[in-house]
Amino acid sequence: MQVISAVWAFVQDQLLGMGWLYRLTGKLLSLAGLDPDSMVGGSVRFFIFDTIKILTLLSLLIFVVSFIQSYFPPERTRKVLGRFRGLTANVLAALLGTVTPFCSCSSIPLFIGFTSAGLPVGVTFSFLISSPLVDLGSLVLLMSVFGAKVAVAYVLIGLVLAVIGGSMIERLGMDRYVESFVKAAGTVDIESPDLSRAERAEYAWDQVKSIFRKVFLYVLVGVGIGAVIHNWIPEDVIQAVLGNRNPFSVIIATIIGAPMYADIFGTIPIAEALFAKGVGLGTVLSFMMAVTALSAPSIIMLRRAVKPRLLVVFVGIVTVGIAIIGYLFNAFQFLLV
Repeated sequence: MQVISAVWAFVQDQLLGMGWLYRLTGKLLSLAGLDPDSMVGGSVRFFIFDTIKILTLLSLLIFVVSFIQSYFPPERTRKVLGRFRGLTANVLAALLGTVTPFCSCSSIPLFIGFTSAGLPVGVTFSFLISSPLVDLGSLVLLMSVFGAKVAVAYVLIGLVLAVIGGSMIERLGMDRYVESFVKAAGTVDIESPDLSRAERAEYAWDQVKSIFRKVFLYVLVGVGIGAVIHNWIPEDVIQAVLGNRNPFSVIIATIIGAPMYADIFGTIPIAEALFAKGVGLGTVLSFMMAVTALSAPSIIMLRRAVKPRLLVVFVGIVTVGIAIIGYLFNAFQFLLV
């Protein structure tokens, strides 16, 4: 048992957490005449370390996920989901979201395709909630910052939110509030050709390059904000707004996060900096979930596919769900960290 614990600690600290890179960055800054423990040096160290760590993990994750995703093209996925009904279909759709696009905007075209193919609207919304919220990237990156317990708990409860949210939308009979052009679009029944491993690897590498270009700027902005929070904003200021002594901290974090546009990779460094300043785990995760699931661009895109009433129901369910999750994580933080 001790051997397993030691191996896992090595994986957590050195491979996922890249502790060796953190120490190396400090040494290089010292050699350059910059104190890594000063405000300026600490900001530079945070920026360099987190940027390299996130972009490295990002590239590896995109390659692996894209390789897996090559086995589940949209048409094949639609056929699989179409065989199931009820809660089982919602669960499968939520699980499917873990190996599909990394941001809500890129999930919406798939959501429209599934809806136009005749899948129940509740099932497609389970996918839409899950896809940007609990992909495999969030599992690994959260593990690198907060540890395995937090990462696994986050993914599981995110899947629960996706299943419950989709089921509620289905039970409320929201199907009639999908725009008519989406239902009338139909789908082309073409089975994707089988690919060789080399072709799947080439596809995965293309996805790495494509997504890397899209998220690179957001990662830099997120890390820059995180560096400022980590080294320049006094802890008592952050505690006054987002600390556990403020009963509205979770709600404030959710409201702040919702209008922003980023993905899990851009929000991780901000969450890391806030957590280091003593912000509750649930408050931090609520901010992350709001940014990834309720970004303004994705809501605008979704409005073109659904009518206002369904859009309001979707935003309301997800917002309330995120707030509940935040308060639960704050209450049980002592069990996870």
